[in-house]
Amino acid sequence: MKRLGIKILGSIVSVIILLQTNMYVIAVESTSDLKDQQSAINNEKKEAEDDLKEVQAQKSETVKQVEELSTQISDYETQIEELNGQISALNTKIEESEKKLKKAQEDYTKQEKLLEDRLVATYEAGETSYLDFILSSESITDLISNYYLVTELATNDTELLEKIQKQKQEIEQAKKELEANKQQLATSKASKQGITTQLQTAKNEKNQQVAQLSEDEQKLQQRIEELRQANQSIDSKIKAAQAAIEAARKQQLQQQQKQQQQQQTSGGASSGSTSSGATSSSNSTNTGTSASKGFVYPVPSGYTAITTGMYYSSGSYHGAIDFGSGGINGQPVYAVADGYVVTSERLNGSYGNYILIAHYNGLYTLYAHGQDGSRTVSAGQTVKQGQQIMRVGSTGNSSGPHLHFEVRLSPGLYSNRVNPTAYL
Repeated sequence: MKRLGIKILGSIVSVIILLQTNMYVIAVESTSDLKDQQSAINNEKKEAEDDLKEVQAQKSETVKQVEELSTQISDYETQIEELNGQISALNTKIEESEKKLKKAQEDYTKQEKLLEDRLVATYEAGETSYLDFILSSESITDLISNYYLVTELATNDTELLEKIQKQKQEIEQAKKELEANKQQLATSKASKQGITTQLQTAKNEKNQQVAQLSEDEQKLQQRIEELRQANQSIDSKIKAAQAAIEAARKQQLQQQQKQQQQQQTSGGASSGSTSSGATSSSNSTNTGTSASKGFVYPVPSGYTAITTGMYYSSGSYHGAIDFGSGGINGQPVYAVADGYVVTSERLNGSYGNYILIAHYNGLYTLYAHGQDGSRTVSAGQTVKQGQQIMRVGSTGNSSGPHLHFEVRLSPGLYSNRVNPTAYL
């Protein structure tokens, strides 16, 4: 019995040891498999992350290339516009030179005819000289008279010869100017043709790059392109209105000087009067929120949070700031300082309802995406700081109600945009 019990006990112990060993082996094998799977997953994750980074880098590079091409296109268009101006100016110069040449030739022909007539008269008079004419005088009075006539004739002959010589020189100079202008015109036309070809090449390349962008990036790029094209039109209007803008600035300066003289005369009694770009006018509907550098905010207090800065989240250049706080739709938009309204209109795309104001300190401000029917000022009007000019909306290429706000340096063109936060 005792031996049997020992055998049974030994068997049980052996079974237990065997079971433990197998469980250990299974546990080790399971842990190893899990580690292998984890490693494989980590590798796949890393590969996916690397692929994502590569895709993002490619997208970023593509967007960057599109932006560079857009800048090139703008540069080419600016050069073409400048060359068109040069060509127009040269055509005017050529026309003036041709008129000048024609007149000089006509004058030369007249003077030449006078000289010929004078020579013929001298020939027909024979060998008679000025001295003979004087000595033939019958009295002292006649002598003086004849001497005066001879002197006048000699002077006229000399002046006639000098005038003819001068006209010859003028003709030669006019011919040289005309030839130089024509050569310069040919050079400008050739340059324009070359730049036009480069422009078309850049546009084609840009279209190819844009086609590679994602749908969201393409929409953003379309928005940027619409803004660029809209601003070409705005730039033209600014240039056309430049004389009126300067006149308004001069008038404002005169008003300021008059106010200062009145203040000095009255001993400072009117010291609380408004000065341009400093405080709001008594005619203003609201002063807006005060800014630290002369401009008030273009939106009411409580809506001054900036939702988009000078760059979009994709890295593309925005060139403005957006005020888009919740509930901003329909809120008033204020002129940030006294100024002259250059443009107030609606564009179907891009800016929608927008207003461009020239300020008397040389800065320009642009307000966009206003509600339809909310614009209260027109081109050519003057506005006061804090005056309501429209209401916040979402017209044009806009993803939601917000105010698109730009600040531009003189002369107020699209390429002169600067960060508005430096002035607010």
